[in-house]
Amino acid sequence: MRTFDLIIIGSGSGNSILTEDYEGLDVAIVDGGTFGGTCLNVGCIPTKMYAYPATLARHAVEAGRLGVDAQLAGVDWRGMRDRIFGRIDAISHGGLEYRKSLPNVTVVEERVRFTGPRTLRTASGDELTARQVVVAAGSRPVLPEVPGIDLPQVHTSDTVMRLEELPRRVVVVGGGYIGAEFAHVFSSLGAKVTQVNRSHRILRYHDPEIAERFAREASRQWKLEMGWTLTGVEPAADGEAAVSATFCDPEDPEQTMRLPADVVLVATGRRPNTDVLDAAAGGLDVREDGLLAVDEQQRALSGGRPAEGVWALGDISSPYQLKHVANAEARTVQHNLLHPEDLRATDHRFVPSAVFTSPQIASVGMTQEEAEDWALEHGTEVTVKVQEYGATAYGWAMEDRTGLCKVIAEKGTGRLLGAHLIGEEASVLIQPLVQAMSFGLDAGSMARGQYWIHPALSEVVENALLGLEVPEHSPLDAAALAGRR
Repeated sequence: MRTFDLIIIGSGSGNSILTEDYEGLDVAIVDGGTFGGTCLNVGCIPTKMYAYPATLARHAVEAGRLGVDAQLAGVDWRGMRDRIFGRIDAISHGGLEYRKSLPNVTVVEERVRFTGPRTLRTASGDELTARQVVVAAGSRPVLPEVPGIDLPQVHTSDTVMRLEELPRRVVVVGGGYIGAEFAHVFSSLGAKVTQVNRSHRILRYHDPEIAERFAREASRQWKLEMGWTLTGVEPAADGEAAVSATFCDPEDPEQTMRLPADVVLVATGRRPNTDVLDAAAGGLDVREDGLLAVDEQQRALSGGRPAEGVWALGDISSPYQLKHVANAEARTVQHNLLHPEDLRATDHRFVPSAVFTSPQIASVGMTQEEAEDWALEHGTEVTVKVQEYGATAYGWAMEDRTGLCKVIAEKGTGRLLGAHLIGEEASVLIQPLVQAMSFGLDAGSMARGQYWIHPALSEVVENALLGLEVPEHSPLDAAALAGRR
């Protein structure tokens, strides 16, 4: 059995733990997949490298209403793909070779499973153990168990970006952020897209007003079918398409729908890899949703108590499944491994997220419904303001008919509780609101305590804040307010 000071399972955010502070430790990085993890290889980065040109293509098609005679003359899918992965694959390979070159690091390019506390067995049968183990093994796409799911025309987000050609017809199964982003990419680049969702609400974890606005805009760009469940995929009989995807109404299974497609993208969620690791065999607690149980210090739990020498971060233990959260958790683990006498916790209070679809969506904090429930519980009131992009000067320049900024605050103090945007650069516009929430800046002070560039699009945030029924200036004790959450 090979013994190390530290074993890191996963080469995504877990890989970032190693700095010069770890040079004196004997370390193993274990990953049987592609080095660099989900974000680099099949997630955040390549999807946005597709989403940006897709947005340019969408703007070209819509420029006519601004008096610009633009058109989309064509799309070089293969050139786009090769540009994206020519860069990404080189980074992945370079990261792997760099880690292999370090004298204190052993890279194990195999799958592993727990066989006991801090003890692992590789796929080839080698036994590994360490004083400290970091579990950062990520997640994988969920596939429904239906006939034809293994056909070569059926893809997940892990594989669909490496297609040889832009498909003519794409069926996207799923109404979450992955489905919304890929529906935008394929539709804007010229494919005929049908997005199918099981429930009658798309983006169900977002504020209902945002989800409703997105459903309206999405249905103008691609076909949106709600209330259907995938029942199977089979080779198409007519030769016009590669396959045919069949759906039924979950409330009335006799009602069916058949859609021809060249590609079926299944985007029905991701599953933490706790089962692949056999985390239970390592004595670790696994939650009902499959996540590895951790405390605020990122210590993995065993029997409800911190397991000695085991830490976890990222998709395998976090419900957020966001790279910026995994990075924050990695920084916590990075510190705590070396400073057991001074453990730090990860701040998960105000986690923002964005959906790079058309139009863009961004969110942080409570939805309006959650805030109203919170206010009822705490005996206080909330105030809500919805500011349309089109009511600001830059919104006029854009002739915007889509975007909005929704802010939610506690009425008496101006404490920001949530913010939700849909529209151009929503992922950028939300950042000052995230900052205000994180550092305890109330809405009134934020709106009037600084200059807002006129006529920048950021005025939509300013005007939303000014529309709240809050004191003009109400300095808050951030620590005290955090305790109320």
